[in-house]
Amino acid sequence: MTNSTTTIRPARFPEDAATLRELFRLYAQGLGVDLGFQDFEAELAGLPGKYAPPEGAALLAESAGGMVLGCVAMRPLGNGTCEMKRLFLRPEARGLGLGRVLAQAIVAAARAAGYRRMVLDTLATMTGALSVYRGLGFAETAPYYHNPLAGAVFLALDLAAPSERDRQPPEGVT
Repeated sequence: MTNSTTTIRPARFPEDAATLRELFRLYAQGLGVDLGFQDFEAELAGLPGKYAPPEGAALLAESAGGMVLGCVAMRPLGNGTCEMKRLFLRPEARGLGLGRVLAQAIVAAARAAGYRRMVLDTLATMTGALSVYRGLGFAETAPYYHNPLAGAVFLALDLAAPSERDRQPPEGVT
C-alpha cells in the first residue's frame, strides 16, 4: 500500500455503523481473546452508544480513494476522565504512522470535549500500540476497572496541557 493522503474524520451514524462494527470485530479477532467481560456484543449492537458525541467520539482513517483503513474511539468515564478504545488499523495500513495519527486525533477530541484525563487498557503483547501510547505521553496507572486478561496494562494521560508531540502527523497524512 502506498502512503497516499489519509483523512481522519468522525464516524457518521447510521452511515458508518456497519464499517465501525466490522473494524471493531477485526480488532477483537486480532487480540485473540474473548471481550465478553466488556459486553462487546452489546457495544457493537448499540453503536454509537457511549461513543456518541458530544461526550464520546469514533474516528475513522480514510484513504483518498474512500477506503476506511482504521478507527479509534473514546467514551466518558466520569469525573473529567474519558477512555480511549478500539485503536485499530487494517493490516495493509500498518507501518505508515496512522496509528499515531488516530491516537493524536482522539486525544485532541478529548481535550476539545473538556476532559482532563484519558485512560486506556491494552495488552503487554501489543508492543506497537504501547510504543504509540508512550510516545504520546501515556504512563502506567492503577487499574480503573477489572480486566481479567493476563498481561493487561493500564495507561493514563493528563490532558491539561497539550504536548507538541500531539501535533506532529506523519508526512502525507491530514
